[in-house]
Amino acid sequence: MTFSTELIAEIAWPLALLVAWLAGEMAFRWLNLPRIAVYAMTGFALAPTQLGFLPAGTSGPALLLANIAFGLILFEAGYRINLRWLRANPWIAVTSVVEAGLSFAVVYIVASVAGLASTAALLLAALAMATSPATILRVVNEQRSAGQVTERLLHLSVLNCVLSVLAFKIVVGLAVFHTSGSLLHAVRGSAFVLAASAMAGAVAGIALSALLRHLEPAQRDNTLAFAITVITIVALTHVLQLSPVVAALTFGLATRHRRSFFGRSQRGFGALGDILAVLLFVFVAATLDWRHVVAGLGTGLAVIGVRQLAKIASVGAFSYVSGISLRKGLLVGLGTAPVSAFVVLMLEQTRHLGVHLVDDLAPLAALALLLEILGPVIVRRTLVAAREVARAPEA
Repeated sequence: MTFSTELIAEIAWPLALLVAWLAGEMAFRWLNLPRIAVYAMTGFALAPTQLGFLPAGTSGPALLLANIAFGLILFEAGYRINLRWLRANPWIAVTSVVEAGLSFAVVYIVASVAGLASTAALLLAALAMATSPATILRVVNEQRSAGQVTERLLHLSVLNCVLSVLAFKIVVGLAVFHTSGSLLHAVRGSAFVLAASAMAGAVAGIALSALLRHLEPAQRDNTLAFAITVITIVALTHVLQLSPVVAALTFGLATRHRRSFFGRSQRGFGALGDILAVLLFVFVAATLDWRHVVAGLGTGLAVIGVRQLAKIASVGAFSYVSGISLRKGLLVGLGTAPVSAFVVLMLEQTRHLGVHLVDDLAPLAALALLLEILGPVIVRRTLVAAREVARAPEA
């Protein structure tokens, strides 16, 4: 390897982030496209299996930073969840359970008909239950949207993620520890992972809230404290093979509901959050191989279709009893399309078990790429149709 080749390899990721950021800004201003959709297109184009600009392999600092970026977004999503609202309107939680369960069922049927093995079909169905808070929250912050559709999208995405993590852990537990052959054993193991992850997030939230109350009153910006704590939680849960998703969400919930309003924090974690968001969506798309995308395109499109119909129908069916119009219910169902960031990072976290699910599930690669690009556009159009975008994007 020559000196120039080594130099390019060392700075490949910073250059890729620069290119993605520039492309995202131009597309946002000139084409009115969500930035993160362009970040994803750039990451896919520069991937090792496409143009080959980024180095091969997903382990190392890029994966850790992507998980931290996802953790920061999940913390903010959890922080925006109002448990009192969920208690006052339990139909929102019921909607999530029905929507996620129906999505699991229809995707499993399609995957089985397409010829996937039982375990692969179950994994695909479990992941299809989720809605990615990362995409929804970034679009919401970018468009400065607020309203019933916005809040329900955020709440459903968090609830769906927890349900998807539980189902995914059960299926992976059965796949990896097949010698036990016990569904009850897998359920108990998954329940322990969720409980321990939630406990880690809750303890961190309570402890940090108590600490911040005793800091100098002039300390009004808690962004740094939140960011450092999220980074620590993500690293700890990764080492302990727990769920960073559940831990970060619970940390956000505990921080919101256990502390008084004694300070502020920057929405999206300011410049740090913006940089890591670029890396997250570039990384997610860069893990995908065009050969897997092409091979799984037919089944992937079918999965996307039945999954979206299931989510729209479920949310629409419970719209009136949960307090919104049918039109808004259908828009919420449509806006639950994004899933890619959640899916890819969940799969990457299984590699330490020797399970290379990204390589084994070609339809998932097609689903991830299509919804990585189209998901932000769908969410934006949903918020515009709901008239919840505060102002037009800057020219």
